[in-house]
Amino acid sequence: MKIATPALFALGILFAGGEAIAQSQSIKDFVGHPAYGTARISPNGDYLAVTVDHGDQDVLTILRTSDLKILKVNQLPDKKSVGQFQWISPDRIMFNAVKKMGGYAQPFALGEWYAVNADGSQAAPVIFRGTRDATQRNKAVGFESYSLLDTLKSDDRNVIMQARYPRSDEGAGTEVVRVDTITGRRTSLGRAPKSNCSMALDASKDPRFAVCSSTRDEAGEYDERTELYRRDGQDWTLINASKSDGKHLSVARTTDDGTVYALEDDGKSPAVIGTLDTASGAFTRIFGDPVAEISQIIWSTDNTSLVGVVTEAGAPQVTLVDEAHPDAELYASLAAAFPGEKVDFSSYTEDGKKILVSVYSDRNPGALYIFDRDTGKARFLMSRMAQLDEKKMASIKPFSFTSRDGRLIHAYLTIPFGSDGKNLPLIVNPHGGPIGPRDDWGFNPEAQLFGSRGYATLQINYRGSGGYGKEFQDAGHQQWGQGIQNDILDATHWAINNGHADRSRICIYGGSFGGYSSLMAPIREPGLFQCTFGYVGVYDIDMMFKRGDIPESSSGQRFLRRTHGTDSSVWAQNSPAQRAAEVKIPVYLAAGARDVRTPPEQTELMNKALIAAGNKPEGMIIQSGEMHGFYGEEARINLYTEMLRFFDRHIGSSKSSGN
Repeated sequence: MKIATPALFALGILFAGGEAIAQSQSIKDFVGHPAYGTARISPNGDYLAVTVDHGDQDVLTILRTSDLKILKVNQLPDKKSVGQFQWISPDRIMFNAVKKMGGYAQPFALGEWYAVNADGSQAAPVIFRGTRDATQRNKAVGFESYSLLDTLKSDDRNVIMQARYPRSDEGAGTEVVRVDTITGRRTSLGRAPKSNCSMALDASKDPRFAVCSSTRDEAGEYDERTELYRRDGQDWTLINASKSDGKHLSVARTTDDGTVYALEDDGKSPAVIGTLDTASGAFTRIFGDPVAEISQIIWSTDNTSLVGVVTEAGAPQVTLVDEAHPDAELYASLAAAFPGEKVDFSSYTEDGKKILVSVYSDRNPGALYIFDRDTGKARFLMSRMAQLDEKKMASIKPFSFTSRDGRLIHAYLTIPFGSDGKNLPLIVNPHGGPIGPRDDWGFNPEAQLFGSRGYATLQINYRGSGGYGKEFQDAGHQQWGQGIQNDILDATHWAINNGHADRSRICIYGGSFGGYSSLMAPIREPGLFQCTFGYVGVYDIDMMFKRGDIPESSSGQRFLRRTHGTDSSVWAQNSPAQRAAEVKIPVYLAAGARDVRTPPEQTELMNKALIAAGNKPEGMIIQSGEMHGFYGEEARINLYTEMLRFFDRHIGSSKSSGN
């Protein structure tokens, strides 16, 4: 296989009007918005659709594949962003509208769907809120939400969608419908057997399975339960219940040849993938990893076979479960052409002859290629952050260690380019969450920015992080101030004891729950850190039960009780704002004025508590217009400029922190 010489401009250059990109690595180079997000090739290969980040709004850009000429930029009004999108015919695409809530929060789906041709013609709402006029009244919906299940290869006009109708806080009624993307007409294909279900199709594109879930136990408290139902005609049959069977079973996909692939989770170890006998409900295991969950499934381009799986205990590991399949051989060949990098089949044409290939690594922010099966060549298309020289980026060292209570913890150490990785100033950077999110090995612009200024960065997948099985994730509940902080502190000592970190030059910084940890970890181990920077953080547990979007629903309240318990004295012990007198190091705080997840009142309370304790923060940013993680480029540049100056004052990197 051959890799063609790059011959096309990066998308970022096109949007900049063809201006040359400066080679100096400024703060803006790292924290500016990437040239593209998600990319998909059209069914016949003529067009490429990519989302482009404009800060608090994402747009959908259509390009001609042959020369990357921009044909249409689809931008929604009222700061709505394009969320999910799929080609529904060779020249027509469908997408939904979302509202972004900040870099640390998932976008909120608005329940609206649109369709447009590649050249911008026949743009039309398919599903929207309210009524525009009498001719489009049939496209309007109430409070139900829609998700795309299948684009129907043989039908250029209709798609299959799942509609969820709210009934109560506990769940919603679910229905599968065929939707006409021109008229918006919806035809019911079947309803779920009960509330709060997700449905899956069979090879004939009929609703065949429903996974129904609940987060409430008999006492009304938080408990995750699932049931899997099979539909025969109009009747539903229960084939698995986690409460009685001890395992969660869900359908991953039914391929075109009728094979049903499913995931089985025993609630402890990571889920395994296998096949499901639709008659008996028997599960046959194909692959499972004892440590890491399956993070990605690689399907054949003809949608008939499971080709491989990806796990990410540390760096991504690809296991080809059907090595004899032609697509597996192709994947192995492409992976060999990009040693040390992760290769993804992002999308492909309907005949499988052209494949959009995404390539990234710890040092490569991402690049897109089109592989042509007929010629055996891959053509370079664009880079996500072409302004960065990947040869001069920092590298990530995955490692694991045993925590003080015997739990295996995985983590990553980002080592600056040109460094021997020894005796470095270190920024400990706990991720948000804490239940579910995780850090990974891929390119991290923030850690790379720190690395460009001479700092090593430590990221820890502490207990509670996703990706390591339900038992590991559940171990984070009611451990905000105890077990999770122990994991962060133990990882920091690992970096010191292995000679990577200068123990006299360590600061801690994080966002959201990471902001919480940035104040709690120094309380837990005084003297370990020289400074701390808290960003959009939670600092008072009692306030968390009263302010923000989490306690607005009863399911959110149940989750908070499970995570923090109900003892207010324990809440106070786990609240940095209530223990501000124990924070003996320099502090800097930042928050978004429009943050509804961790409202700015959390940061203002922490600031007041530190002032009262005689440790006034060196600075506090309450950024107007920003939410749970800053989007605006100017706001981001200012944030990281202040942050780097703060770190340089206290742990003295030899690098400049200038713009």
